[in-house]
Amino acid sequence: MTLAYIPSPGISSFHLGPVTIRFYALTMLLAIIVAAWITTRRWKKEGGRTDQILDIAICAVPAGIVGARLYHVITTPERYFGADGNPADILRIWRGGLGIWGAVFLGALAAWAWCRHKNYPTALLADCVAPALLVAQAIGRLGNWFNQELYGAPTTLPWGLKIDAAGSAIGSSEQCYDGATCPTGTLFQPTFLYEMIWNLIGAALLVWIGHKAVNILKAGSLFALYVMWYTLGRTWIEALRIDFAHEFLGVRINVWVSMTVFFLGAVAFVLIARKGKPTSLLSEKLRTITELEVRQESEGQSK
Repeated sequence: MTLAYIPSPGISSFHLGPVTIRFYALTMLLAIIVAAWITTRRWKKEGGRTDQILDIAICAVPAGIVGARLYHVITTPERYFGADGNPADILRIWRGGLGIWGAVFLGALAAWAWCRHKNYPTALLADCVAPALLVAQAIGRLGNWFNQELYGAPTTLPWGLKIDAAGSAIGSSEQCYDGATCPTGTLFQPTFLYEMIWNLIGAALLVWIGHKAVNILKAGSLFALYVMWYTLGRTWIEALRIDFAHEFLGVRINVWVSMTVFFLGAVAFVLIARKGKPTSLLSEKLRTITELEVRQESEGQSK
């Protein structure tokens, strides 16, 4: 008899009249809001303004969502194309399926383009957003809990995840992704929880390192550390998961991607240490740009 376990929600959505509100979407929205708030606080300490982050978010958030979905579709095309696929499901993101690699890539590309347009120091922005991304990713994993998806192998650990077989969530009909039959009451590794804890620890570490090594690390170093920390955790967490995923040499594609990105993050950290610009220098640049924007706005209002 199982005496301790993590329960799963029996539902993944609720209705307000004719509108269906999905908890997965709510967690994504909350993650975006919290990330923008944290980034804004850090950006303002460097000499920026709230509206600058809002403008960047307007560009980066939609691009990140599109990128996240594209990555998922590209890595699991059989779910949307072919004999058993449905292309219309590509638009149904509330059912899950957002790849962090696509989100970071396209979101960062959009943010870089806007920063280049406004002459904001991109490396400084990257450091401001690094811990915010980890907190946002931690919040986002709650969406997987509500959907009852992306859990790990069966376990007897007291913090195992119990699937609500009577519920309407995604995982209620997918207790064993590998095709095996799991006995009633089987518990699973709560990989969503592992990643939440890992990400929150990483966010705290980045803030602490940034505070202690502010005069040592070059601008952009914290973002490189974010990449390394997240991919290090994602490598072992991904290896625990049993949901369907393409493999190469017997290893899940996302594990290969995590190891590759970790290596690239380490290389970037070394290059930034050698050739990057001091954070204090870019902060001064941001303050000058901000003062110029304020002056221009004042002149425009006085005309």
